[in-house]
Amino acid sequence: MFDDDADDIHPLFYGAPKSTEFKKLRKRIVQNTREAVEQYGMIERREDGSMPRWLVCLSGGKDSYTLLAVLHELKWRGLLPVEILACNLDQGQPGFPATVLPEFLEKMGVPHRIEYQDTYSIVMDKVPQGRTYCALCSRLRRGNLYRIAREEGCSAVVLGHHRDDILETFFMNLFHGGRLATMPPKLVNEEGDLFVYRPLAHVSEADCEKFARSMNYPIIPCDLCGSQDGLQRQQVKQILDGWEKNSPGRRQVMFKALTNIRPSHMMDPKLFDFAGLMRDMTKRAPDADDGIPDLR
Repeated sequence: MFDDDADDIHPLFYGAPKSTEFKKLRKRIVQNTREAVEQYGMIERREDGSMPRWLVCLSGGKDSYTLLAVLHELKWRGLLPVEILACNLDQGQPGFPATVLPEFLEKMGVPHRIEYQDTYSIVMDKVPQGRTYCALCSRLRRGNLYRIAREEGCSAVVLGHHRDDILETFFMNLFHGGRLATMPPKLVNEEGDLFVYRPLAHVSEADCEKFARSMNYPIIPCDLCGSQDGLQRQQVKQILDGWEKNSPGRRQVMFKALTNIRPSHMMDPKLFDFAGLMRDMTKRAPDADDGIPDLR
């Protein structure tokens, strides 16, 4: 599958390392992504036979580069019947290298749209000193991406959140939000006209890191969020890192639990009718042993 002749691969994979380790990494990411796309029904089957168009959001970070490459890999192999439009939202952050992504996408032959919206100034003006920027920043970014998707005739906004992002969000909600919730692999926006997909839902952050750096993609750090100390998400990440170090594989076990939920063994009466739960005495043999010793 990964014998890369120059005429047989997408330009995003030109110069891919020939090592067995990298080939295994690439195969794992492709398989994990394909599994998520199929498991969560991300490919629309339209009655008129038209092909859905996806707005694939590209920040310039390791995760979004991995997302872009693996989706093109699946499309190149005939496994993803969608049109892909890459999109970068330049939010006006000081020092943001505005030419990096356009030049990269042009070189790779990837259809794209670069949008400039100075949400940075709005965030800096509205958020009190000492508070985190994440909530307002993401809300403004999301609103612009939805608008762009509509303008471009896209049916879905596709994001680069991976397994670890989803797991961290679960613990954020658990520790600070008082609810069991995370970022789902597939949802419909509040207006009801767009899907939001996370095809990397089964891919680990470590794999994204290894892949993007092995491919020498021009990674752009997010200084807006990364410059703030004490973020709750960073604290959760450190906790998970500690658990993983002490018990390798712990992250994957916890992630699997998010896909194996038993409402009857939780405590939410909206999900399970505890009040209506009835005994069925017909299933109990008359002389059944209760396991209680006779103390007479």
